[in-house]
Parts: sequence; structure tokens; C-alpha cells
Amino acid sequence: MSVISHRHALPIAAALAISSAALALFIGEASAQEATKPAPVPPAATQAQPTTNPPAPPATTTAAPAVKDPALPEVKIIQDKPKPAPVQEAAPLPKKKPAPVVEDVEPEPAPVKKPKKKLTKASSKAAKPAPAPVAAENSDVANQAAPETPDVSAAASSNPADRGGALTVPNTAESRAEIQRTPGGVEIVPDTAFKNTPANTVKDVLGSVPGVTIQTRWGPDARLSIRGSGLTRSYGNRGLNMYMDGIAINSSDGLFDTFEIDPSAYRYVEVFKGANALRYGSNSLGGAVNFVTPTGYDASAFETRLDVGSFGYVRSQVSSGGVSGPWDYFINLSGQREDGYRDHSQQDIERLNANLGYRFSPDAETRFYVNANRWRGELPGEVTKESALETPRKAAFDFLNQNQQRNIDSLRVANKTTLRIDGTVVELGISTHQRHVDHPIFQYLDYTVADYGGFARATDDRKIGGYRNRLIAGFNILNGALDYQQYINNPGAVKGALTFDSRDKSQNVSAYAEDSFFFLPNVALVGGIQFQHTVRERVDRFFDDNAVNPFDFNPDDSGRRVFDIWSPKIGLVWDVDPSWQVFANISRSAEVPTFDVNSFSSPASSVVDTQTATTYEIGTRGSRPDFAWDISLYRAEIDNELQCLTTGLFAGCSTVNADKTVHQGIEAGLGWAFAKSVVNTDDRLWLNAVYTYNDFFFDGDAKWGKNRLPGVSPHIVKAEVLYKQSNGFYVGPNVEWQAEGFYSDNANVLKTDPYALLNFRIGYDQPVGWSGYVEGRNLLDKRYISSTITIGDGHIMDTFAGPQLPLFGELYNPGAGIAVYSGLRYKW
Repeated sequence: MSVISHRHALPIAAALAISSAALALFIGEASAQEATKPAPVPPAATQAQPTTNPPAPPATTTAAPAVKDPALPEVKIIQDKPKPAPVQEAAPLPKKKPAPVVEDVEPEPAPVKKPKKKLTKASSKAAKPAPAPVAAENSDVANQAAPETPDVSAAASSNPADRGGALTVPNTAESRAEIQRTPGGVEIVPDTAFKNTPANTVKDVLGSVPGVTIQTRWGPDARLSIRGSGLTRSYGNRGLNMYMDGIAINSSDGLFDTFEIDPSAYRYVEVFKGANALRYGSNSLGGAVNFVTPTGYDASAFETRLDVGSFGYVRSQVSSGGVSGPWDYFINLSGQREDGYRDHSQQDIERLNANLGYRFSPDAETRFYVNANRWRGELPGEVTKESALETPRKAAFDFLNQNQQRNIDSLRVANKTTLRIDGTVVELGISTHQRHVDHPIFQYLDYTVADYGGFARATDDRKIGGYRNRLIAGFNILNGALDYQQYINNPGAVKGALTFDSRDKSQNVSAYAEDSFFFLPNVALVGGIQFQHTVRERVDRFFDDNAVNPFDFNPDDSGRRVFDIWSPKIGLVWDVDPSWQVFANISRSAEVPTFDVNSFSSPASSVVDTQTATTYEIGTRGSRPDFAWDISLYRAEIDNELQCLTTGLFAGCSTVNADKTVHQGIEAGLGWAFAKSVVNTDDRLWLNAVYTYNDFFFDGDAKWGKNRLPGVSPHIVKAEVLYKQSNGFYVGPNVEWQAEGFYSDNANVLKTDPYALLNFRIGYDQPVGWSGYVEGRNLLDKRYISSTITIGDGHIMDTFAGPQLPLFGELYNPGAGIAVYSGLRYKW
């Protein structure tokens, strides 16, 4: 089957034709206006790395002359607003001690001198001064008018041995250079893309990344999926490997919560789609997301913000960072409270993110991380489709009656040490993640999670036989224990009699290697492999199952399973020119069942197998003056896809293996400055557009045939037209459009409706001093379904009638109505 089936070719072609015609008319009119205006004075130029995040407007990029090694793409940024002092070529600044062989492989242009902001505070007689950063990271917002504008940083090397600033953490430009070595779909989302928004959920951070689907439930709770990972999950998330600063935040069995993600705390976010996350040892279907906090080298000395909005939303944040001799630090505190759009959906969240670094020498650094979170949240629950669309603010009766909640306290402490040894960079890390969950739902869940992990990774970049070669190898360990108790939940969230008690243990050990061999100066063959050894073990401590559940005749639900998995990968990266890449890869991925899947309470629940997939991918990314693009086409052929289904009346979510399924699609994004000098000589009109095509279906299943997989719309579009001035002012509308509804069941009987949301924002964004915004969402107050619970066969709805029907039909979460948010931020 082709990536776009014939049944969808016509609407796609029609949409493209209409949008192209409209844009052509708009461009013609804007060009006619521009022709009557005097030509602007050519501004100064500085060097920058091209963005890999296509929704970011690329209008200020133009290709630079090729460097000696075409493997390191390089572009120049044409500033719309002249800098206070002209940029001049300068002699090289003092740099960290490079390995001679790497210096020979990776010649870099001399860094441009820039005024120092915080590094001037560094002073220590006992320690050597920290090496000058490759790029002044705070410059990435210096001449931006909107959050999505790509950061303006000096060209950076993709070799970790050339890392500037903090040795442990690459800055945004360096991370972009590194991630572009990946022969597949990857993105860098800089903080300028989400800081000047309400920034209260993960959707504000990743909602404009092609291929990423985020379906909100309530408050910070959302289903996060890439390429269809974990689409049927009705609670928690799986199918993705989540990291903070390169350290895993998933529980040891693979689940993760989105509430721990604090958009105000990050410098940038790395997105690795599918098996392209092998550099971290990840090989899941969805891939990996890494949230990176600033260090003292690139954080503001002081920053604070206050946001208010609809539904009682109030958020405050304060942060600080700096350098003193060999020490540097960053700390971020935030708190938010909201009544919620729906009844019984009040949320109260506090978060702390901090790191402290110490530079032993130019070639050795260690960094300590602390991440603490507190969440107190009411759950409004799923309702019928009729209720979701007609009375969307109502909560489900049972959720109100039982006062269902999710209350979590979590603490993560980690250390990461980086060493440079000749041409090799070695990274070592350890971490612990402790959580307590107080969770009254249909029963009262009370459990603690204690996870411990460590990793070692080496990156070697050198010439072998005259050819450049880059090797990344490492291993990960993540073990943990879950002490789990379940009680009867009496009305009002009152803990009743014990119904279940167990201790679950998980062990995960993986080893991996990925090698990039440049058999041509601008073409690399990339090969990799991972071995994963996983153990899931349950010790049942409650043997009175039949007393509380007359259908459970198995007193001991203990069990143990072992999984050993090999996952290979091969790909190509071709730098067509310094700002244009073409890539392709074939990869294998695997996903081991979580604790709640292998419950061992019945034969069906103890034999759920590993989900595996083979993914084929091809794509291109790059930039031209006033234009940037990122397009990936992929097809994943999956065996034993894990589906979390409500399979009967009053039944909970049960995970089963589907037979064979296919996930294929298109992930496309572009940024285009289609009009210039609209009002004055340094303004622009930008089009930022993201299109995700999801063609997910059963592949000749004995029961479901070739039905569509439930849970996601085939066509998702997010587009924005933004007027921007170089002084920081921006204004414009944007739309979120699901052109087709999605199914809630495998039988393809129950389906949501398509919808389009109109949003609008206006703001003023500056690197220092005051910034602010006002943003309106769903301005037409559209009623729509944001996410659903999934069932097997929707025909069961025809079987049950009368008063019981609404109970089984409560599958839907309504999206939020019209809302307005505003905020102020101050930095110095």
C-alpha cells in the first residue's frame, strides 16, 4: 500500500490546490506593495546553524559558503535589525583544549566576539577559566519578533569534543548540529517557540512538531504519541522514552506522566521520532523526547513571569542562573492553579528544576540535578459523546460521587559527569526517581515507585584510513520496584477494605552502538544495534481475591517473565549542500509490556507479548532564504501491537496483542516568509504550517480485517500566519484542524466528528527587559472531542439499552471551550 492511499489522495490534493492558490494571490498583492517601497539598507551578517524545526520561520537564513567538511552544515543569518555594533571577523578566542586528531577532522571558523553577559562573573584563582562557548546562547532571541523564530547562534560543531559553555550540556546550536547527524525524523524545539505562551502543558511545547499527537484529557494530563505509539492508552503514557537532561524519567516498567513536564524550565527540547533515538539507547516505536534545562552558562541571571487566564488559571515562575569560578548553577521554581474547564477538574501543581555544575578542568565536569514535583488534581472523567458535545463542562457522575483524584509527589536526583579524553567524550550518569501516588478512582490506589538507574556513553569522532568516522556506544541500567495496594473506594474518596497488595520489580539492561562512516565527504552510512534484557516480576501479597472478586479463583497472582530483544538499524545521511539534507533508514523497535499488562491474574494477562516493529523511512530537511522545510515519510510494520481496550460492559482497560498492524504516514512542516516590508522595511509575514498524515490500520486481522486503528485523526493540520517586526512585536491568527474524525473502537462503528479551532495571539518578545502576550484559544467556542477511551467492538452499544447504556458509552473527553490567557515576563 502506498503511503497515501487513493481514498485520501483527492482531499489532500484539493486542500493543497486551494491553499496554493490563496497563497499565490496573497504573494502577488504583497509583492506589488513591496515594489513601491525603497529597498532596505543591507544589514550586518552573522553565522548560524539552520533550524531543524520547520514551523520556525526561516526567513533570516541564507546559505553560507561551504566549509571544508560538508558534514557540518553551516548557514548565515541576515539580521533584520542591525546590531548595536557591527560584527567583525576576529582572531580565535581561547578555547578548550582540543584533541589534535579532532582538530584536524573538524576545522571550525573563528568564533565571533560578543559581549559577555554572565561569564564575566566567573572568577577563581584556583581553577582555570571555563572555555568560551561556541555560541552566545542568549543571542538566539536577540532579534526575534515571535517565539517561533529560529535561534540566532553561531555555527556549531556536531562533535561533542568541541562543546562550549557547559561541558555536560550542549547549547541549542550545538545540539542542533549533533541531532542533524541522525538519518531520520528529528527536531529541536528552542525555548523561543513556547516561552511566550501560557506554557502550561506539554502541548504548548510539542504541539507544532510534525508527527507528534497530543490529546488533552484535563489539566496537565494528556496522551502523548509519536507515529501512533500508545494511542489506546486510557491512563498514563507508554511507547515513548522520556528524558530530562539525557536521564530517563520513565518508570522502570516504561510508563510516564506528563505532569512532571514544566515548559518554563527548559532551554530546548530534542525530539527523536521512532527508532532514531538510538543515541540514547532508546528503541521504542514512538522514539524519545529529551527536555534540556539551562545551565549557569546560558541562563538569565534573573527571570520571572506571571500568567493568568480563563477557568481560574494562575501561574507564576522565577528562575536564576550564573557562573562563579568553576561552579555554575540554574534553578527554576513554578506553581500553577486552575479551576479547570470542567466540573471537578481543579489542579494544583508546584515544580522545582535545578542543576549545579562543577568544572574540574577544561576536560572534566560533573553536574547534579534535582527535579521535585507536587500535583493535586481532581478527575472529571469520560462522558458520553452527547454529553461531551452538548454539556462539555459536566463531570461524569461516578467521578463526582467517588471524588476521583490523582495526587502525586515525585523527586528525581541525578548526577552526570563528562570527560574529554583525546578525541573521545565519555558521559557517566546515575539517578533515582521516587514517587508516591494517592489515586482514588473506581478503587482507591495507593502505591510508591522507587527507580534507580545508571548509564555510560562514549562518543568518538576521528578519521580512520582518511575517512571521518563517528562512533557512539553505551549501556543503560534502569531497575525499580513498585509497592502497590488497592482498596475499595467508598463515596467521597474514603479508603475501604484492602483488595490487592503486590510488589512488582522491573529490571532493564541494554547495550547499544551506532556508527556513522563518511565514505564520501558529504555522505555517511549509519549502522546501529541494541540488545535489551528485561525482567518483569510480581510478588502477590494478598490471597483473598475471591472474597472481594467472586470471579477471581486464583489466590496467587505472582509471576515472572524475561524478554531478550535485538534491534538493528541502518541508514544514510547525505548533505546535498551545507543547508540541505536527505536521509533514509530501516530500523527495528520493540516495546515490552508494563506492570499493569503482565498482571499474572489470568492466563490471558500473563502471555501478552512484546510489540515489535520494522520501520522504513525517507525524508529531507533544510533551509533556503526565507524558507525552511522538514518532511519524513515512514511505514512501520508492527507485530503484536499493544492495545489497551475496554472489552465489555463495566470492564476495565485490558491490554491485548493485536495481530499485524501498519502505521504509515507523512510528517511535514514548513516556514515561509511570503511577504516582506509590509508596513516598514524590517517586518515580515510568515506562514508556519505543520501537516501530519496518519494511515494506521489492521493488516488482514482475522477479526478486524483492514479496519482503521482507533485513536487518532488521519489528517492533522496546524497553520499560522504571523506578522512580525524586528523590534519584537508580533500578531496573527492560527488554526488547528482535524479534517476527519477518528474511531473509538476496532470495529470502526464509533467515530468522533472533525473540527477546526481558531486561535489568535499578539505579543512583544525581547531577550532582556519586559515581554508579554495575549492569546485567545478556540475563539469560536467549538464543541469537539479531544480524546477517547478505546473499546473492541462498538456494536456492543446496540446490545445494551436503557439506563445502563450511558455508563458504557462514557468514552469521551470534551475539548476546552473559548479561553483567553495573558502573561508578563521580565529578564535581566
